[in-house]
Amino acid sequence: MTTKTREPARDRIMRSATDLFYAHGIRGVGIDRIIAESGVAKATLYAHFRSKDDLVLAFLRQADEKWQAMLREAAAAVGDDPREQLVGLYDAVEMASDDHGRYRGCAFINTAGESLPGTPVHEATVKHKRAVRDWVGELAAAAGAPDPELLARQLTILLDGVMSAAAVEPVPEIVPAAREAARAIVDRSF
Repeated sequence: MTTKTREPARDRIMRSATDLFYAHGIRGVGIDRIIAESGVAKATLYAHFRSKDDLVLAFLRQADEKWQAMLREAAAAVGDDPREQLVGLYDAVEMASDDHGRYRGCAFINTAGESLPGTPVHEATVKHKRAVRDWVGELAAAAGAPDPELLARQLTILLDGVMSAAAVEPVPEIVPAAREAARAIVDRSF
């Protein structure tokens, strides 16, 4: 007989919080709902996370790692040419959608809209966006762009727009349009 190992409490909390925050927003989900969904006691949740903000910050750290890995994977999938990678990174939006092509938008844009500037939660969203822009800037510099910072800003603004559009329109229609727009921006920049 096989004994099924129960998922650790922290992992259940994070999985439930991630699903709920992404689907309903950080303000639309209370601690009681996370406790109910994860099947832990209130004391257990607070043993792992001192406050809801700490849980939201953990959600954002996890989302940051996952999204940056997806961006890098999508860029690398098109080959070693940094110019092609600048266009290929948009495939990450398709990777982030579910099997039905649905996508709830960028967790960071969504959270930024629900948090006050200057708070740790809002600052985490700003830090993430800067890190993505810095990485895109590194790709732009490696590609030989005359103004890699400007190109990175343009492409990340487009990326944010694509993620917003993909939240309300079918992802399979959005990504090809995004790649075409990115290609035009990249080609015009050299």
